[in-house]
Amino acid sequence: MSATATVTVRVPAKVNVQLAVGAARPDGFHDLANVFLAVGLYDEVTVTESDELRVTCAGPDAGQVPLDRTNLAARAALALAERYGRRPGVHLHIAKDIPVAGGMAGGSADGAAALVACDALWGTNASREELLDICAELGSDVPFSLVGGAALGTGRGEKLRPLEAGGTFHWVFAMADGGLSTPAVFREFDRLNEGVRIPGPTASDELLAALAKGDAHTLAGALSNDLQPAALSLRPSLADTLAAGRAAGALAGLVSGSGPTTAFLAADAESATAVARALLASGTCRAARVAESPAVGATVV
Repeated sequence: MSATATVTVRVPAKVNVQLAVGAARPDGFHDLANVFLAVGLYDEVTVTESDELRVTCAGPDAGQVPLDRTNLAARAALALAERYGRRPGVHLHIAKDIPVAGGMAGGSADGAAALVACDALWGTNASREELLDICAELGSDVPFSLVGGAALGTGRGEKLRPLEAGGTFHWVFAMADGGLSTPAVFREFDRLNEGVRIPGPTASDELLAALAKGDAHTLAGALSNDLQPAALSLRPSLADTLAAGRAAGALAGLVSGSGPTTAFLAADAESATAVARALLASGTCRAARVAESPAVGATVV
């Protein structure tokens, strides 16, 4: 492509409908059984050729996004450039709409989007397997951001098996003030489970069957997040948000990933809208967003 060419990639947020966490491994990570659903809240990453690698960001909480080479979008561009022996001169602009540090894989999404966008801009024509390999090097949630839809993540979450989702699920996401550090939540998980024998994580057959059937009511009864007690320990106010969403008619609610965003499954679009209104009125969150799942992964627009 010419130096004036621009590529924009849209990438979805995720919700973990099951997050089963094993004991800490010698490398500090935890084995997971992580059932991902991509949801229709999106970031967009636009890449343009530049004299040097630089990152800009706009949107809600953009001030919390690092603009140096620690940003996953920048790391993705550097990784692809290194693999193909080219200079990583590119301007990455992130238009944020996924909550920052909210447990919805916003940073991971940006990494996957930047990788797809740079591959298109530079014409490197990397295979899907190569892109997924780079994603796994970048972080546990990045491969799913590339793939989207529904998937079971094992290992530390990076080994993906696509899952069938038999219908549309309606969600409400309640945004909390401030973020929660994923490493801090895992440390709290380890502290809370000190001396406890933790079984190996496995996906729930009931949950996978409900997902495949598109049965929101059965899925609601099977939602689980082993990190939720740790997130609530670090941010006790999230319990009030969960209670408010359930009281408003949500089928179920849980902390999304490592939090502090809370996710509520609703019976239909009308119910989701009502739950979102009630959550805002409750004063237990700073924003509430409605979204559907599953959504497609990182896509050039």
